[in-house]
Amino acid sequence: MSFPASRIFVRCDVFPEEFSIVVTLKAPSLPPKKNEYVFSVLAEGPDALLLGLRYSPTRLHFLFLSEDAAGAWQTRVSFWSPALMDSQWHTLVLAVSESSFSLTTDCGVPVDIAADVPFPAALSVRGARFFIGSRRRSKGLFTGLVRQLVLLPGSDATQRLCPCRNAELVLSIPPILQGLPGKLEDNEVLKYPYATLPHADARGPARSPGSCAQEGPLGSRRRSPGLRVSVAAKEKLDFVEEYQSLTTRSETLGIEVFAIPGAGLFVATANRKATSAIYRWTDGKFAAYQDLRTHQAQSWRHFTIGRQVFLAVANFHANEKGQEFSVIYKWSQRRLRFTPYQRVPTHSARDWEAFEVAGEHFLAVANHREGDDHNIDSVIYKWNPRTRLFEPNQTIATSGAYDWEFFAVGPYSFLAVANAFNGTSTKVHSHLYVWLVGSFRLFQSFLTFGAADWEVFRIGERVFLAVANSHSYDVEVQTQSDSYVINSVIYELNVTAQTFVKFQEILTCSALDWEFFSVGEDYFLVVANSFDGNTFSVNSVIYRWQGYEGFVAVHRLPTFGCRDWETFRTAAGSYLIYSSAKEPLSRVLRLRTG
Repeated sequence: MSFPASRIFVRCDVFPEEFSIVVTLKAPSLPPKKNEYVFSVLAEGPDALLLGLRYSPTRLHFLFLSEDAAGAWQTRVSFWSPALMDSQWHTLVLAVSESSFSLTTDCGVPVDIAADVPFPAALSVRGARFFIGSRRRSKGLFTGLVRQLVLLPGSDATQRLCPCRNAELVLSIPPILQGLPGKLEDNEVLKYPYATLPHADARGPARSPGSCAQEGPLGSRRRSPGLRVSVAAKEKLDFVEEYQSLTTRSETLGIEVFAIPGAGLFVATANRKATSAIYRWTDGKFAAYQDLRTHQAQSWRHFTIGRQVFLAVANFHANEKGQEFSVIYKWSQRRLRFTPYQRVPTHSARDWEAFEVAGEHFLAVANHREGDDHNIDSVIYKWNPRTRLFEPNQTIATSGAYDWEFFAVGPYSFLAVANAFNGTSTKVHSHLYVWLVGSFRLFQSFLTFGAADWEVFRIGERVFLAVANSHSYDVEVQTQSDSYVINSVIYELNVTAQTFVKFQEILTCSALDWEFFSVGEDYFLVVANSFDGNTFSVNSVIYRWQGYEGFVAVHRLPTFGCRDWETFRTAAGSYLIYSSAKEPLSRVLRLRTG
């Protein structure tokens, strides 16, 4: 695998004086005295090595051509790296700046070397070629696996890949709550001390031409020009195939997959009409198990308290008597069915979130509107062990609330709300709250556009928060068809800044849900694209984590009015299931691995 250097160095054929090389690889054990090249840059004509990265059984070697009036010679900087060849994945960051060379392995403590010979200030690559996994000839061929290879001009990229070397989170909660300097709001992007590193665009949801059904780049991150190579590894998601078409009672607005010990695997569908259903995994497929009376159900939430199993439904409409409430059901071990347990007054409820803080159990409901008023309170309920009921504990002002998402980082508990509409515009702030002294208090605000879902996920020690933006609308502006084709945003927790900062923008078509899952050693996000302004028949997309590249589209899935995604595993493999808000059909997809 090779290509001319001119493909990268378009306007200047001089190698940058300061740069980082990022490589994620799995290297097998090598016999003594054997060397293999990760990549090399060779001059035209004679086999003159301008630059290269190779490894031996105990060391990683960085080689480059040095030149002065007396002639040219090859310089080698070697790092002791015996743990590299253990057949495990490792991410290496080699940072070069004049005579300073630094190697960081798996975001650990960097190893610094001050060499006698500095990297040349003007290394010409005119007529040179890049060779991936070799040095042109067969000698030194790379025999491992490479997941990513990045050449990044500028300063040390370690801070970009490893924003938190210390996994312990210590937040200055009181200053943040008091609004003192240091708090970032309204999607402000943290300005890292490494000014040459790329960071996400801090502007609003820029629209790109085209629709989600078309091919093309779906990710949006501002990057410096450089080399980026991705080579697929063995343990990977090969493709996605339709496994089951699940006919539902009516259009399905939400799904919840859960397991009950001793009873099996289930999926609950929140159906638009008067009956929602629960299906049980039987003989490798979901089969009808129980029907429940609902009122334009929006979502289900499964949770447990001790050995008790509950299932809460968010009802959007009132019943025949004009009473508006949502229902918590309890699993009966005797009847092997869910039975009504508690009715809770709600207002056009969209979502329930169940969570535990300091041994106490809570339920948060997202109240969307009361009549025509979208600026109403949503309520957090607390389980009372004495009465064995959920009782109101805290109200939080919301604007067309669509979703709650709870998560914990270290000793801190967070609750994020997706606000979708304030009565005049979908351009509203969604909020993140932190648990402090017995209640949730505002921690950070995000400018969102018809936010329909939050998804929190972790990759190693890194914590991410993704929002699904569905619609850019204002009553004073005529609705445009492309107002549904907008960017959704992934944020990352930066411990130094004590806030979430924008990490990546992804073009979506009225996104209503994100779902994070893993296959082997790979991480994925799938988005529920529902509408592009013209049709509900649009592609939902699976994105794969590519390290420095962020999330990159790898599978486009034809969906129709897609509303919700869930992932689950059985002894037979891994699956995705999605619901359609526009047809009485949900589909189960099987993940095939190679």
